[in-house]
Amino acid sequence: MSTVLETEEHQALRVAVAALGKRYGRDYTTSVVRDGAHPRELWNEAAKLGYLGVNLPEEYGGGGGGMAELSIVLEELGAAGSPLLMMVVSPAICGTVIARFGTETQKRQWLPGLADGSLTMAFGITEPDAGSNSHRITTTARKDGEDWLLTGRKVFVSGVDIADATLVVGRTEDARSGRLKPCLFIVPRDAPGFRRSQIDMELQAPEKQFELVLDDVRLPADALVGDEDAGLLQLFAGLNPERIMTAAFGIGMGRYALARAVEYAKTRQVWKEPIGSHQAIAHPLAQAHIELELARLMMQKAARLYDDGDDIGAGEAANMAKYAAGEACVKAVDQAVHTLGGNGLTREYGLASLITAARVARIAPVSREMILNYVSHQSLGLPKSY
Repeated sequence: MSTVLETEEHQALRVAVAALGKRYGRDYTTSVVRDGAHPRELWNEAAKLGYLGVNLPEEYGGGGGGMAELSIVLEELGAAGSPLLMMVVSPAICGTVIARFGTETQKRQWLPGLADGSLTMAFGITEPDAGSNSHRITTTARKDGEDWLLTGRKVFVSGVDIADATLVVGRTEDARSGRLKPCLFIVPRDAPGFRRSQIDMELQAPEKQFELVLDDVRLPADALVGDEDAGLLQLFAGLNPERIMTAAFGIGMGRYALARAVEYAKTRQVWKEPIGSHQAIAHPLAQAHIELELARLMMQKAARLYDDGDDIGAGEAANMAKYAAGEACVKAVDQAVHTLGGNGLTREYGLASLITAARVARIAPVSREMILNYVSHQSLGLPKSY
């Protein structure tokens, strides 16, 4: 893929991360899934090389970059067949929110560990009856003296089993009167009343999914991140990076699948010429390449706007990038499997499991339909139906 629009530093970062990914690759990820393990070796090496915390402030052990750099890391690892989904959560969402809105104590407690990979943080927003609709979140926090008591449920929370804490989105109780006041709390993994249960997923991924139950979890005052009355701003400060990184996840996976299909189409012969010489095979692969490139351009725009501090502009671009990447990823994986025919469904070629994995970029962290709603209302000014 062309990288002429990127700085020399960004191009060098791509090359370096691609080399790391190549040393692990799809076989490594597959073996980790088969063993029910976590990709600790890759996570630790990426951390040691400074890739995991490349977006976090230098004064707290990070690389001093932004989402532009972090998205490159995830995309290139994905293109090598070994993406790290927890990058979307730990450094991108949680690290960003704490770096922007946390107290000095919170920054010193969490950011160095998030940057060097020694600490991991999960993120809980989705609820059984609310999805990710922050207006319907029922997880509530109420004051008890100087402490907070947090009660509620969350679902589809990635990596809670390996996370040292979970950044939980709740609401202060007076939000029930109609005033939306989402708040973010750092909940330690061993907090009394904080329980998790694994969700049985068809998805083959190293990262496990969990349902959380918070039953009057007592938290100190300093568990609250940022200002109690500015929670919505803080929430979206984390959700825009999540969308940018989900785009990187989808683009990387699409590139991996496309590369396998192109390699196969160049060498597989049924008649006189390789099957890639036939336009019925070549054109859909070319279309997949174009759509992945277009999605990447929007992702780069979103990252640039976010890193420049334009939260509103980044919101639109991040949603569009996530939408475009999800669609491009699904199409690329589908076409790759189709190009290989029966071989595309074998364990040997390792593409079939991506059929399920590719849909993650369409569904999470927000569905394509909700992004279309966002663009309809925010970009085009059309009236709401809800």
